[in-house]
Amino acid sequence: MKTRKLGSQGLEVSELGLGCMGLSYAYGPATDKQDAIKLIRRAFELGVTFFDTAEIYGPFTNEELVGEAIAPFRKEVTIATKFGFNYIEGKPAGLNSKPEAIRKAVEGSLKRLNVETIDLLYQHRIDPEVPVEDVAGTVKDLIQAGKVKYFGMSEAGAKNIRKAHAVLPVSALQSEYSLWWREPETKTLPTLEELGIGFVPFSPLGKGFLTGKIDVNTRFASNDFRSGIPRFSEENRKANMALVELVKNIAQQKEATPAQIALAWINAQKPWISPIPGTTKIHRLEENVASTAIQLTSGDLRQIESALAKIDIHGRRYPESSERMVDND
Repeated sequence: MKTRKLGSQGLEVSELGLGCMGLSYAYGPATDKQDAIKLIRRAFELGVTFFDTAEIYGPFTNEELVGEAIAPFRKEVTIATKFGFNYIEGKPAGLNSKPEAIRKAVEGSLKRLNVETIDLLYQHRIDPEVPVEDVAGTVKDLIQAGKVKYFGMSEAGAKNIRKAHAVLPVSALQSEYSLWWREPETKTLPTLEELGIGFVPFSPLGKGFLTGKIDVNTRFASNDFRSGIPRFSEENRKANMALVELVKNIAQQKEATPAQIALAWINAQKPWISPIPGTTKIHRLEENVASTAIQLTSGDLRQIESALAKIDIHGRRYPESSERMVDND
């Protein structure tokens, strides 16, 4: 697998990463630990060298899982994790990016991941109570102390990206981006290109919707967070099937799967993008990795763009409580 450079500070990762959240959290029951370790190690065998986790995934258990799984090849991979939440009795309890909270979070992540240095450390969400310059300054201190290599932000808006970048160069921004969520193209991508910051799209398969395996009749478990997402309501799924049909048609033309087309489309947008699709199944992992062999021509991209312009996507991407934590400015 080829690699891509994120930012101008030296960070280089596989052109496709692995989002590990779903192995422990959010999509129903956690995956059996040994099966999850096998999946992460299979990803490495396939050329994936970029693994994404966060303290809140579990909480805490996903970092432990990733740390154990990557131990045999630690020096050959890039591990990204995130800070930015309070916890009460082990449960998330609001945002917290105060300097002392960041330092505490990093010590916890280092221990759980069983590493000496965190390769890429993201602020998970902008904390309106803490100036982003203070956040960047704290991470700068952690880099100087050898505990972190590169600084990232997640779901941050253009203004805060600029403020943070002025204090400490941001290597990567992680935000949702896919064929059914293209908002980053308006302000975010131009800002990243101007400042030389890499982009790491999460949910590049639309939380599974773009695979074509979800339809109007799909039922989500109560502990699957999609059950509370407006875009996944039965009515909105029905309306959004037009997008899935488009992707399926292009996939047939390319002798590929819908998931592979969705991922190939993202990687064709910019050379400084590395999406992090997640999965709990090895055959899906292998399918996703195979997307890196698909080359969409300029004609293909124009065809997709023209077809997308005729499709309206229905439903918000987050419940209202989560929307409030996204920095859209």
